[in-house]
Amino acid sequence: MTSTVKDAVPTQLFFQWLDYLMFALMLAVSALIGVYFGCFGSRQKTTSEYLMGGKKMKILPVAVSLVASHISAITLLGLPSEVYTYGTQYTAMAFCCVITGGLITWLYLPVFYTLQLTSVYEYLEIRFSRSVRSVASLIFLLSLILYVPIVVYLPALAFSQVSGMSLHAVTPIVSCVCIFYTMLGGLKAVVWTDFVQQVVMVAATIIVIIIGLIDIGGFSNMWRINAEGHRLEFFNMDPDPFARATFLTITIGISFSWLAQMGVNQAMCQRLLSVPTMNAARWTMFLYTVGMIICKLLSILTGMLIYAHFHDCDPALTGIISRQDQLLPYYVMKIAAYIPGLPGLFVAGVFSAALSTMSTCLNTVSGTVYEDFLSRCMSPRTREKRAGLIMRIIVLVVGVVCVLMVFVIEKFGGAMQMAISLNSITFGALLGLFSLGMFCPWANTKGALAGGLASLLTMGALVTGAQIAVTTGKLVHPKKPVSLEGCPHLAMNITDLLTQPTNTTASEPDEYVFVLFRISFMYFIVIGFFTAMVVGVVVSFLTGPQDPKTLDRDLITPSLHRWLPYESSLAHKEKKTVQPLILSKDTKNGIKK
Repeated sequence: MTSTVKDAVPTQLFFQWLDYLMFALMLAVSALIGVYFGCFGSRQKTTSEYLMGGKKMKILPVAVSLVASHISAITLLGLPSEVYTYGTQYTAMAFCCVITGGLITWLYLPVFYTLQLTSVYEYLEIRFSRSVRSVASLIFLLSLILYVPIVVYLPALAFSQVSGMSLHAVTPIVSCVCIFYTMLGGLKAVVWTDFVQQVVMVAATIIVIIIGLIDIGGFSNMWRINAEGHRLEFFNMDPDPFARATFLTITIGISFSWLAQMGVNQAMCQRLLSVPTMNAARWTMFLYTVGMIICKLLSILTGMLIYAHFHDCDPALTGIISRQDQLLPYYVMKIAAYIPGLPGLFVAGVFSAALSTMSTCLNTVSGTVYEDFLSRCMSPRTREKRAGLIMRIIVLVVGVVCVLMVFVIEKFGGAMQMAISLNSITFGALLGLFSLGMFCPWANTKGALAGGLASLLTMGALVTGAQIAVTTGKLVHPKKPVSLEGCPHLAMNITDLLTQPTNTTASEPDEYVFVLFRISFMYFIVIGFFTAMVVGVVVSFLTGPQDPKTLDRDLITPSLHRWLPYESSLAHKEKKTVQPLILSKDTKNGIKK
């Protein structure tokens, strides 16, 4: 029996020995980089060296590391599945990259780079109070504990698909490698491992795309098949907020999401502050933006190729895959198995994306927990002497927790929608808190606390309600049509499986669903952001707003400096270079370093 889908019932395809070898080599290289920087290279003894590479990092590896950290398995596996299932409307993200890249470079980055803080959450302590910083740090930790398991689960699912190994066996083994090199080598190991992994990931993706284009008969043939299958959709300007994915929902929603992930995220700022100058940070951000667009478009193109190949014999309907997120690994095994080692290299690239994201998060968590909670309990001498050891222990503990969480995440569905929805619970609150500080000179501590907590609780309830409605089938988003006409030997009646809606607007639920739960999940973070901002501003004015005259202008985005009162300039001049002044009137005695 042949494994060609069009000729017979599809069969499961597995790795050969060379594929396993390529996969093992990638893990070995990642581990060796950690060993080098932890034991033989410039060892990471101080907080600055471990978290910021001694501020001597180069632009290109940092930019590539940023891309690698963001291009996780959610992009590599979830985005092609999104295109296959719902169409190409996600290409609107190219506009999001440009928008967020510009806003971060000119509004958020200058504030963080001027203050040169090890933890971005220290900004909230300087601007408001220690309690706001603690709340924000806890929200951030919650976001990573929700996010990292998704990142790890997807490539483990892919590897399980092509190897036949249990998902529960793959996850701990691969995660241990990531925990090891992150714990040992610090930021330098993370950045250089990200660099190597990103090169492998992009190279493997391009090779698969080339093979896919040859397989389908060229770009024009792929485009034609996708057009006939109603996959091509770029400017759906439907203003309906209940539509799952339109040009407006993606452009607005993803822009806010990436603004939170890149503009006020500890992992991003930590890397941008690791380069020696502000101009270098701007160039790093520019290269990152370009890299993001390229990688996202490659994943979208991969999704179009997958549909072109399976357009008349859907693998999910035939039962060869159990989840849509397994489409890509099955496709790679299908078209590239005749090239020894290539499937293994590609799956290694998918795992590389996951490991780079996981290592970034673990390194970031270690700095956040240490700087925002543990360092306060130590003397300066003990703090610097034990910093490296303590942060390594934090990496180990949090890594183990995230691995255990994978077995909870696997119960949910839809990778991209699940990731964006869960991130919205925390990202909206964090973006709102930092924006309150940088753009609203009148915001005070009470307003910030009220806004952050209101956003967190509101989004928790909204996302939970929406997720329950989706998983129980009460809220259904129609998919693009699929077919089994190219599987003539399947022993089943396919008539009922071929009729599906071809539009992308939300369908009416089987049972009544609360109106807010029906809003597109792309808008969740927008709701969270504006909840934090509106509540924060209103509570600030009701409880006595902060006097802008007493604020150091370094705490406000430079774009607003021209409108700040003259007294803030005096406060700026009086500030010493040792540490920024704490000028918020809500802080009773100031915060002394």
